Amino acid sequence: MLVSVRRRELVLDAPLRTAWGELRSRTLVEVEIEGADGAIGRGEAAPLPPYDGVSVEECVEGVEAIAAILRRDGDRVAGSELLEACRSACDLPQALAAFDLALWDRAGRRAGQPVATLLADDVLGRVAVNATIGALDRAGAASAAARAAQAGFDCVKLKVGTGDDAGRVAAVRAAAGPAMALRLDANGAWTVEQAVRTIEVLAPAGLELVEEPVHGVAEMREVRERVPVRVALDETAAEPGALTASVADAVCLKISRSGGIAALLAQASLVRATGADVYLASTYDGPLGIAAAVHAAAALRVDLPCGLATLDAFADEPVPAALAVRDGAIALPGGPGLGL
Repeated sequence: MLVSVRRRELVLDAPLRTAWGELRSRTLVEVEIEGADGAIGRGEAAPLPPYDGVSVEECVEGVEAIAAILRRDGDRVAGSELLEACRSACDLPQALAAFDLALWDRAGRRAGQPVATLLADDVLGRVAVNATIGALDRAGAASAAARAAQAGFDCVKLKVGTGDDAGRVAAVRAAAGPAMALRLDANGAWTVEQAVRTIEVLAPAGLELVEEPVHGVAEMREVRERVPVRVALDETAAEPGALTASVADAVCLKISRSGGIAALLAQASLVRATGADVYLASTYDGPLGIAAAVHAAAALRVDLPCGLATLDAFADEPVPAALAVRDGAIALPGGPGLGL
């Protein structure tokens, strides 16, 4: 099997400020595989060091280790045996995700079907998505919320935990209107006591949920028991046992952190078995990562808006027509494979 690997740098049109820092660009590691039959598949690894602690260099090393396995065995070993060989070469989720996506893309192209229809029989035709508002000041956040409402979004996510949260939440609510679902994301910025106090103060604004108010399973459990608003795991979902700990009302799953589509579907099953909801989001992934997440969300029939409307944040990088956001949703790409 032929395997090519390349780095790709995407620059944000404007810096994204969060509780963990400022994001100005994304470095992706893209892979392309081609079998002896000529069918190709493409995928990407999307490490984000300040978020998941995985460096680009570490990810590239893992990708190259897996690439060596595919170059040697890709055309003579198939299915779970090949994936296990890849895992034995490198168990870094971000690196595994690149090849998981590429193998699903290739399988869909060979079958002439979208990946989602290989995953499930009854898939969504469109996936609802939220608009994301960084840690802007009141005026900037209000302007972004008004644009989201005008564009047809039904949900906005506001980054909090960076100061003036009450004023910024009030500004977004006023600009977006009473019907807009308002989701907050603290990226674990608060202590338990800070989270409880802040959420109690902000709850009258009408909150859909608060994502990652604190870090850690025990801390999430305590916050959930003490606040009147639904809470969701994000970063804490990576901790061992977190997905089945029943400490949140919802869990945010990510293609890169999960290790690809197949692993994300398995994680979603574990979460749903506890009675919690799932939704997907990106770590400002590239088009391949967003496409994979749309297919996975469609196959899972996710109800909550997903954080996948991020491609327009990149400068000089047009959003592929297949992933355009219209009226607050991304239609399932209809082409074979990932549809790009």
